[in-house]
Amino acid sequence: MEENKKKVDENWKEQTGKEKVAPQEKKDFVPPAPDFNFFITTLALQAAIALGQMPNPSTNKTEEDLTQAKFLIDTIGMLQEKTKGNLTKEEETLVENLLYELRMQYVTKTKNAEQGGKQ
Repeated sequence: MEENKKKVDENWKEQTGKEKVAPQEKKDFVPPAPDFNFFITTLALQAAIALGQMPNPSTNKTEEDLTQAKFLIDTIGMLQEKTKGNLTKEEETLVENLLYELRMQYVTKTKNAEQGGKQ
């Protein structure tokens, strides 16, 4: 009988070896604990990016999207209403302050856009 020889794809073996190592490298990343303050701050950060207050981390460009900013600000406002009476004093203060700052920035941006369009 003739012995069957198996051809082994060395690239495949190399790739699977790398995949076995990759999950171990990711173990160094420890995500933050789920936390209301962190969640609200993340939404506020996205709104600030949409308001053009800071560069978008994925494009590294400062872009303005007032529709997206309004959506995010309104979402934080909705969360404020839905969680009323269930937040700590610290959480309430954080939401109030973030909403105030974001709303003022939004009003300023929309007024500037309106005045720029009238000239």
